[in-house]
Amino acid sequence: MTENFPLVSIITINYNESEVTLEMLESLKRLTYPNVEVIVVDNASPNDNPDVIKEQYPEVCLLKSKENLGFAGGNNLGVKQSKGEYLLFINNDTIVPEGFIEPLAKTLQEDETIGMVSPKIKFHWNPELIQYAGYTPMNHWTIRNSSIGYHQKDDGRFDIAGETESIHGAAMMVPKRVVDKVGMMTEIYFLYYEEHDWAEMIKRAGYKIYYQPKSYILHKESISTGKFSPLKTYYISRNRILFARRNFKPLQLGISLLFQCFVSIPKNSLQFLVKKEVKHFKAFWRAISWNLTNRAEIG
Repeated sequence: MTENFPLVSIITINYNESEVTLEMLESLKRLTYPNVEVIVVDNASPNDNPDVIKEQYPEVCLLKSKENLGFAGGNNLGVKQSKGEYLLFINNDTIVPEGFIEPLAKTLQEDETIGMVSPKIKFHWNPELIQYAGYTPMNHWTIRNSSIGYHQKDDGRFDIAGETESIHGAAMMVPKRVVDKVGMMTEIYFLYYEEHDWAEMIKRAGYKIYYQPKSYILHKESISTGKFSPLKTYYISRNRILFARRNFKPLQLGISLLFQCFVSIPKNSLQFLVKKEVKHFKAFWRAISWNLTNRAEIG
């Protein structure tokens, strides 16, 4: 079994969402892949009792962090506990079909030059629509990329497996040997962009990022942070610039920062003010200020 089905460590984060996590764990019970361990990291939930997870699923390894470590830190805590040859990072707000692990593991087994693989991701509220079928390259002006197939019908157009520019943090499988060589996720991000940063680290080490549509998950999307919250505005705005500072070459970074200063920052500021979204305006400018006051701190 070990040779044909190497151990897969499934790692997920819980934060104030035990009921959501339990729904995901219930879907994991139906997996056909015979060799998995499940690790749930509770990120110091202030308004939740994660013990219910262990009560209902005693086979799960429940790690209770003493502080909120963010997405990267929480997952890294799970990595330190894991024993698997392959590490599967999956959001707790997902539902998985029974056979979704096999294509991901097979992809990594058959090509050791692949350092990360994500499945097709579809919306839980409408499984006919795609959320992720790979990523476009990161734009050096806007520091944004686009999810291929986003809100498109799952009609077969996105069923070709292949190399892609970046991974999706809602579901990504990484060989443990790659983590040992490259290192774990950078924790300075806390939320958002950390998986793109990790993908860049892994690509620089000579590995490929892969999309495998033979596997899919259903994603409920942004339950922890909200689809449009000041917290999300802060971390996405802060980390977009941080990503460029960590990963762009000097000329690319210069172009990007000029665009941010003269186009993106004024435009976003004006939009928040016109819409009277004061909390988002303040969060946005705290994000910009962080990058100005932490010019030497890039992780």
